Amino acid sequence: MNAVCLVIDRLHLGYLGAYGNTWIETPEFDRLASQGFVFDQFVIDSPRLELLCRSCWQGVHALAPTGAGREQVLLPSLLGERGLRTALLTDEPRVAGHPLAHAFGQVLEIDAMPMADAAQTVEETHLAHCFAELIDWLRGAREPFFLWCHWKGLGAAWDAPLERRRAYADEEDPPPPESAVVPNRLLAPDCDPDEILGISQAYAGQVSLLDTCLGALAESLEAGPAGQETLLVLLGARGFPLGEHRRVGPCDAALYGELVRVPLVMRFPGHLGAAARSQAMVEPADLWATILDWFEVADRARSLTGCSLLPVVRGDVEAVRDRLCIMGDDADRAGVTPFWYLRNADALELFVHPDDLWQVNNVSDLCPEVASLMEAMISQYCQAVHSGQSPYPLPLPERLCTGAD
Repeated sequence: MNAVCLVIDRLHLGYLGAYGNTWIETPEFDRLASQGFVFDQFVIDSPRLELLCRSCWQGVHALAPTGAGREQVLLPSLLGERGLRTALLTDEPRVAGHPLAHAFGQVLEIDAMPMADAAQTVEETHLAHCFAELIDWLRGAREPFFLWCHWKGLGAAWDAPLERRRAYADEEDPPPPESAVVPNRLLAPDCDPDEILGISQAYAGQVSLLDTCLGALAESLEAGPAGQETLLVLLGARGFPLGEHRRVGPCDAALYGELVRVPLVMRFPGHLGAAARSQAMVEPADLWATILDWFEVADRARSLTGCSLLPVVRGDVEAVRDRLCIMGDDADRAGVTPFWYLRNADALELFVHPDDLWQVNNVSDLCPEVASLMEAMISQYCQAVHSGQSPYPLPLPERLCTGAD
């Protein structure tokens, strides 16, 4: 068996048809979702890229201290011991130069193609260039293999042909912006709604480009004999704020849903879990545990937080945890339970989860007891992980196990 993990950075969950979007056409992503198992509640443990990679490759939470003594359980190393050819393919220098990247048998970095203007054709775009490199690698790959592929994705130049973004503008709308420069700013309270509209249309054009590239990858996999024997995992690294909470782009990395909730789809050989989805709360370290379980290296897969998701895919369990914690910059922390989301930065912000998906209504003043309990849960979680202990020693307080009144 083989496995490909395709990580797309800055992919907004709300712009994909399989996750509820109705105005952007993403037929290839939707087809992948219909063939695979979709996780609706995949939440990153940190927007810091170096910590995100460590979580996926080492099976630790972002809150765990650096050098936690797990060098012997690096994902590519364990798979290499099982005879798999392991490789890392990326256009992100910070991923190629990550301290743990040495564990891959091969590290290939794709040169960036900076563009100030949109491309004339799909083939001229940076994203298409990256996917072409991926397809070429797969065509020449010796089996069995494990490929981790990380693209800057929607965080690289928005260089899709202009007709892609114009397709999402109505006749009465102002023309979308034409620049390929990725926007990144905090909006004024009285910002022009047309500005956000144009940025959203430009982003939609880039999502359309990504979808086209996914179609080329799917076609290549289906044409080759390895396609039927390859586990394909597509996940987001970080979302991309598009005006929610007045933020556009990476900005200040505030821990809101548009940044920390990302897509996760797993397409298994043999149609395991096809056309099914789950509300189980999932974090990056689960990728480490799931892939090791898939390759039957579960005897080495021990993690304080990471859990194999195969029992969820097989329908044996509905959930693998009842809480999550996210580490942001400085003192910015967030906690998630099946019913609540709390951001604990300068002030407490409490949201009903997952009903208030994009965290519009702060109910901390209406539910002060819940806010206090969530704050305590985050503190306990952080202390446990940082000290090398399980963050799940006690059940959640009863009030956190029920929704809003």
